[in-house]
Amino acid sequence: QVQLMESGGGSVQAGGSLRVSCTASRYSFSRYCMGWFRQAPGEDREGVAFIHSDGRTTYADSVRSRFTVSLDNAKKTLYLEMNSLKPEDSAMYYCAASTGWGQASCSTFSGVYVYWGQGTQVTVPS
Repeated sequence: QVQLMESGGGSVQAGGSLRVSCTASRYSFSRYCMGWFRQAPGEDREGVAFIHSDGRTTYADSVRSRFTVSLDNAKKTLYLEMNSLKPEDSAMYYCAASTGWGQASCSTFSGVYVYWGQGTQVTVPS
């Protein structure tokens, strides 16, 4: 059973930067998509940024050019570097993964992701 654990959330001023991490354990898959979702109170879960096992990345329009997703395979750790943060970026951020992915780019639809972390809170006060 794959386990994902997020860390690195916190409160940061608007315009600031923050990096959240997701460490994966008990996984040994070769083709996958991993990425980040976020969910604010009363809102739907939103796909933010994803990385395919071949290195291709996918971003939501709302974060493109501000957020960067990366994966350190040796450390089995997924990162989300967030810059120019805005109050609307405030949410619980979840790490997710799905294995056996094909050639298609990673999906931003939460229903296709099998493994989930518990989440880490990011707050950008207005």
